[in-house]
Amino acid sequence: MNFFSKLSFGFLATICFAAVFAPWITPYSYETQNTFNILATPSFEHFLGTDRLGRDLFSRLIYGARVSLFIGISSTLLAVLIGTIYGFISGYAGGRMDGFMMRIVDVVFALPDMLMIILITVMIGRGILGMFIALTLVSWVTVARLVRGEVLRIKEKNYVEAACALGASNLRILIHEILPNILGLLVVTLTFRIPAAILAESTLSFIGLGVAPPFSSWGTIANEGWKSIKFYPHLILFPSLAIFLTILSFNFLGDRLRDDLDPRNKNRLVDQ
Repeated sequence: MNFFSKLSFGFLATICFAAVFAPWITPYSYETQNTFNILATPSFEHFLGTDRLGRDLFSRLIYGARVSLFIGISSTLLAVLIGTIYGFISGYAGGRMDGFMMRIVDVVFALPDMLMIILITVMIGRGILGMFIALTLVSWVTVARLVRGEVLRIKEKNYVEAACALGASNLRILIHEILPNILGLLVVTLTFRIPAAILAESTLSFIGLGVAPPFSSWGTIANEGWKSIKFYPHLILFPSLAIFLTILSFNFLGDRLRDDLDPRNKNRLVDQ
């Protein structure tokens, strides 16, 4: 790992640790109000200041990381699982089955992601569950197309044909011959889809269609800070910085993993 990927990994590990142990790290609850200390600037008592209801901004950011990271990671994991299974079946079956399944993917892929998320969220209702379902339903198609392409390529390899000749079942070939060769692709896909999900959740929460109060996510905190940006810019600066650094860290880590897991790079290093 280079310096930036190590720094990114350390930052993400710190954010995840703080999110998991938020009740023991934060000095206040995300909903604790102090009407005598409204819109306070950063100080020793409130590290990042307070909002218009007197709530500690540092505590709300940590609790907001819980919501944003949970939605981003869990929805991406489920989308990768669904897309992997779908891509496996489509790519390995081939023929008319592959054509039919990929036409479904093309229809879903042609619809604008943000419009689909908004419609699903409105139908299910605002909240963590609605965002989780919406992001999962629009994310799996990209994974399915990637996995299907890899399966089509790998199933023509000699070792897969040898396994078929030895009488191995289709399930065994998929699990023991094909899956290990696309694990790198799945890991890299995770590192790029998670920040996309976090950004989508933050965007929807910012415009008022995501997580509903009193729960806090980085998007809802930024939305509240936007209303006071002229006189209290720190209210939107800190949640925006948290979103920016988290997405940047995932991208740096994804770039590094892609380089490390790409067999072409390994072959290039051997040739040198």
